[in-house]
Amino acid sequence: MSAARPTERSLIELIRRAAPPAAGVRVGIGDDCAVLEPSPGSVLLATTDLLLEDVHFRRRWARPRDVGWKSLAVNLSDIASMGGRPRWALVALACPENVTTDEAAAFWAGALDLAAEHAVAVVGGDTAASPHGWAVNVTVLGEAVRPPLLRSTARPGDVIAVTGVLGRSAAGLALLEDPDAAGPLGAEARADATGAHLRPRPRVREGQWLGAAGGVTAMIDLSDGLATDLGHIVEESGVGTRVELQRLPVAASACAVAAALGRDALAWATSGGEDYELLLTCAPDAYTRLATGLETATGTPLTAIGEIMTADAGLRWTDASGREIPVGPGFEHFVTGRSRV
Repeated sequence: MSAARPTERSLIELIRRAAPPAAGVRVGIGDDCAVLEPSPGSVLLATTDLLLEDVHFRRRWARPRDVGWKSLAVNLSDIASMGGRPRWALVALACPENVTTDEAAAFWAGALDLAAEHAVAVVGGDTAASPHGWAVNVTVLGEAVRPPLLRSTARPGDVIAVTGVLGRSAAGLALLEDPDAAGPLGAEARADATGAHLRPRPRVREGQWLGAAGGVTAMIDLSDGLATDLGHIVEESGVGTRVELQRLPVAASACAVAAALGRDALAWATSGGEDYELLLTCAPDAYTRLATGLETATGTPLTAIGEIMTADAGLRWTDASGREIPVGPGFEHFVTGRSRV
């Protein structure tokens, strides 16, 4: 363990030693560029995300290892949403000058832990001192061995479905912001919610299975919240939607936290964001096969929540009686005073 302040070179060497060799990497960390060899016949996917302290995480509750994990997870989720296989990552970290070597090493350990779970090689990046807190930029490259699933190809009549459960990350954030307010909340619900916020698990296996199964017409990951991300499908596909709110798979832990805090779990499920589940549309006759097959293959449920309509229907949310219910938007950048955390 070391509390010494690192140099840029020592950080590069730390990362080089920690990142294991991987297939498809001709030249990795240490040169100006990584040299990579995709599989024959594959299509390269590329995604990048920027995470900022006090926008995407707060250091008073997110440990460096959590930040490292989450910074990679949000990018793997993007690859998953196209049915792709993540292969390589470049990680750039800027942190205050008083960061210790142990803190930097913990950040990289978190990123490498998740990378190892999905056979992703960290092949480079950058380090710098930051005058205003931590900033992380990750780029992930992946392969689409089949045509990638886009957000612009939903069709009227398609079923709208979502993997897993919703609302856990927003519930976890509420607990982290006010840990004493929940009173005698059970340890299991507390751990499930806070863990979902600090260390989300991208649906990589699920995305690959769905991409290979056939019948999925469009897909997106739930990063900014169901309301916002479904809106992206509506806009890009030129369609409308009807979502039945009573069908949403709201997480049990989110319901428990909401009851303890006097909050609304359904609002977290629709607008909370950072669940990193997969939202998809599929042909009506494919839904049962996809739901059964996905749960058998991965253990993850797939829940139908609505239907794609023609564009004139707009984005509609209804209760059990069919009455239209207003739903607030999810996270939006460049809205004054808003942050994820």
